[in-house]
Amino acid sequence: MCSKMVVQVSLVKLSSGYEMPMLGLGTYARKADPGQFRQAVEWAIDAGYRHIDTASCYKNEEEIGEGIANKIKQGVVNRQDLFVTTKLWNDCHAEAEVIPALKKSLEKLKLDYIDLYLIHWPVSVNVKGEDTGIDHVETWRGMEEAVKLGLTRSIGVSNFNEEQLERLYKSANIKPVVNQFEINPTLTQHKLVNFCKDHSIVPVAYTPLGLISEARPEFIGKDVIKTDPKLGELAQKYGKTQAQIALRYLIQRGIPALPKSFTKTRIEENLNIFDFELTNTEMDIVDSYNIDHRCVPGTVFANCKNYPF
Repeated sequence: MCSKMVVQVSLVKLSSGYEMPMLGLGTYARKADPGQFRQAVEWAIDAGYRHIDTASCYKNEEEIGEGIANKIKQGVVNRQDLFVTTKLWNDCHAEAEVIPALKKSLEKLKLDYIDLYLIHWPVSVNVKGEDTGIDHVETWRGMEEAVKLGLTRSIGVSNFNEEQLERLYKSANIKPVVNQFEINPTLTQHKLVNFCKDHSIVPVAYTPLGLISEARPEFIGKDVIKTDPKLGELAQKYGKTQAQIALRYLIQRGIPALPKSFTKTRIEENLNIFDFELTNTEMDIVDSYNIDHRCVPGTVFANCKNYPF
């Protein structure tokens, strides 16, 4: 039986020595049908994705684990072929809570280890959502212990600003390998991206399509990028979608991206961005859409001591 040809995804070397695929499947959703996460993971692995991103607060680790287990059982991939990321939620920031939280995630994912464990936000709250003010330097000691125990190969952060990264970097025995934050054509984040690269921290983009894909009412009037003819002309030139142009823009900036989708054709399209290259002028066109607009402002944490924005 002939095996389907899968897309070969470029890799980036992390400061921990491990390699991470430049494109991964994002799995956050406000709501989803039963089995939708598992199906997305299975479609993604079949298409050639080897990087799957989830988080404890997404409440989908069990389905993600089912999808991974099914594809390993079918012989499509081995565990070592995959790069799996999950994240520590804000109510487990005490040093002693990090390892138990990770073990719960591993149990749900049906894995012995994960490839990358992230502090999801620099803020800490209790189960009621009240600020507890736990220093993420304390949390990081728990993260480092997770590496020593072999529960995760690499550790990093998400949604950290420059000041928070600098402080953590200086105190850490094991340096953060990535900072995952919102980066896209309408929030280009050049300053923070450059800061990360200067410290050998890989910037990873969530919500990588920005206002191209957002259709929420509060964004109406800001989504001109979707109707701008220049982006459409670029897509037509390369025989790609506008979303593929936006993802290629990030890849050429050296930024791994985590587009999410629960549609099989779109999952496949998002991966198909490694067979063309934008010119410098075309990169500037995509870059010009920046309006410093956050699709994920995290305002629920705005009153917390360590709110990053």
